[in-house]
Amino acid sequence: MNDKDASLHWQLRGLRRDASPGHDLWPAIAGRIASLPQQQAEPGFHPVSRWWPMALAASLLLAVGMVWQAGLLPSATAPGVQREAASLTRDYQSAMTQLDQRPPPTELADSLKALDDSASQIRAALRRDPHSRLLLEQLRRTYTQRINLTQRAIMS
Repeated sequence: MNDKDASLHWQLRGLRRDASPGHDLWPAIAGRIASLPQQQAEPGFHPVSRWWPMALAASLLLAVGMVWQAGLLPSATAPGVQREAASLTRDYQSAMTQLDQRPPPTELADSLKALDDSASQIRAALRRDPHSRLLLEQLRRTYTQRINLTQRAIMS
């Protein structure tokens, strides 16, 4: 520490003084607490506590919405899912009949058969679980892959 730092250090130490308040602060604080409306001065009251019913309702609504989106609630959409799956299958079959039905190249034959088997398994699963939108989307993806692979086979 150089002389300048030491001098500053001693000057700062000289500024430090403990001071007590000139009067007792508690009577003024107690008077302000006593002047508050009775509802706010009650023990256990918190201004946010009036919002808890709305927060609870919002939480329940969120939980039910998440369960519904996950497909865990039975819904009246089962006939809609079944109709959509049947329509999807008809459209797929129509597209396949319009495509040239030459025998596929041998390197694609196994992939095409695997996609056909997957589509059959998904349709069977949809019969067991008619509410599943997840299965419907999987069927849609499988049909799309099958059509794309067939088109690729035709163009090669």
